[in-house]
Amino acid sequence: MGEYVVEMRHITKRFPGIVANDDVSVSIRRGEVYALLGENGAGKSTLMSMLFGMYEPDGGEILIDGQKVVFHSSTDAAARRIGMVHQHFKLVGNYTVAENIVLGIEPMKKKFGFLPWVDMQEANQKIRELSAKYGLEVNPTDRIEDLPVSVCQRVEILKMLYRQAEIMIFDEPTAVLTPQEIDFLLQIIDGLRKDGKTIILITHKMEEIKRIADRCAILRRGRLIDVRNVADTSVQEMADMMVGRPVNLSQEKPEARFGETVLTVSGLTVSDEHHFDVVRNVSFSIRSGEIFAIAGVAGNGQTEIADAIAGMVKIASGSVKLLNTDITAASVRERALAGISYIPEDRQGTGVILDFSLRDNLALREYFREPFSKNGILNDEKFNSYAEDLIARYDIRSGQGAATQVRSMSGGNQQKAIIGREVEEHSKLIIFVQPTRGLDIGAIENIRREILAERERGAAILLISLELEEIMALADTVGVIYRGELLKTAPCTELTSQDVGLYMMGVKQA
Repeated sequence: MGEYVVEMRHITKRFPGIVANDDVSVSIRRGEVYALLGENGAGKSTLMSMLFGMYEPDGGEILIDGQKVVFHSSTDAAARRIGMVHQHFKLVGNYTVAENIVLGIEPMKKKFGFLPWVDMQEANQKIRELSAKYGLEVNPTDRIEDLPVSVCQRVEILKMLYRQAEIMIFDEPTAVLTPQEIDFLLQIIDGLRKDGKTIILITHKMEEIKRIADRCAILRRGRLIDVRNVADTSVQEMADMMVGRPVNLSQEKPEARFGETVLTVSGLTVSDEHHFDVVRNVSFSIRSGEIFAIAGVAGNGQTEIADAIAGMVKIASGSVKLLNTDITAASVRERALAGISYIPEDRQGTGVILDFSLRDNLALREYFREPFSKNGILNDEKFNSYAEDLIARYDIRSGQGAATQVRSMSGGNQQKAIIGREVEEHSKLIIFVQPTRGLDIGAIENIRREILAERERGAAILLISLELEEIMALADTVGVIYRGELLKTAPCTELTSQDVGLYMMGVKQA
């Protein structure tokens, strides 16, 4: 492989109430794929944010090509050919692909010898050439707001390549991608490695590490646990080191005991803002003690089904009944009080209020009624005790406990907070949309156990997931959606993963 291109020696970084990185040392060789593996909040992103100049370490030093460096900003890091694709993309929605890529380093020319102007034609051409070279397939004139998430990610990669980055950091790059998009991204990363780039991959997905990484550093609660050659380390070993205990990678599902019908969806049609039907005449029902999973490639209407049942979007036609009571026209709160819990796909936009404390977010379902409030006066003691209970039971990690501003928490811990808040309602119907997206293996194990526990309790569960393995592991009944229509609904025992995959692609008809 060659010499070390990046050395981070004895790095320590503290935030109020937490040591995010505690004396961490990593050395990365030129041209390798080096993975950082750890639980949500283990300090992976913080460590790489220091390499990218977003934070300065409180202790330790950073060397690039053997030379000590001090980065005060990401501009300093970019000058040393370091680039980073963040988990939440840093793109301007109403700008074009090309405008986002050249932002801050626009190709300037002078008209008539003295009038400065940006030569976007030259930028577009260079971006097309980079796109073709690395198989990134983007149109430079498309607007970001019109693009799917996988294409936005390609734009972020092109931003690094345009700036001639040689050290490329990917922060949870597959968290919001479909299985097909993940395969494509891993091929791109392999191509970048073959071109001589050094890749640092922040992830908690061990299967992807096994497929693409050369070495893997395992972090736990801010400390470096070990550095392993990936080829010599099993997925089970990585999982156990990451979590600090033996992890059960297979979920045991008790035999189902179905009860009365809890949810009945009939002829559901939902239109988008352009009056295009994104959900078409969908009908299904879910019984008490049943997990009904909707499988499909992202963008086929499954999220809109969940939003329609929860009251987040207007229904164009059809009906929704909860225990034979028509709730089609009910408000979000009326549905919640009737017995619906909802874990949404968009955790930051819908699931939490980012500028509220963790304490207040955990009480969002209860704050307006006793014992949380009486006669309009909030009971701080109840807010605090409730939050501390959920923080302990759902292992929600935050720097200042219940007082932590949710914006400062990792995405995985935000998700744990949402799930804890909604599951604690013990509702008749619980809607889980992408419940384990972006979570580490230990958190996934716990959340799947919670889902099965609610099933045992007798809840009706609607599960929407892009993870086919998750659907096949948890579902009693599977409905496969394609272009807004349910192509197939059948007991999970009557379907194979291959069957479901074909329906998801619209290949196999019911």
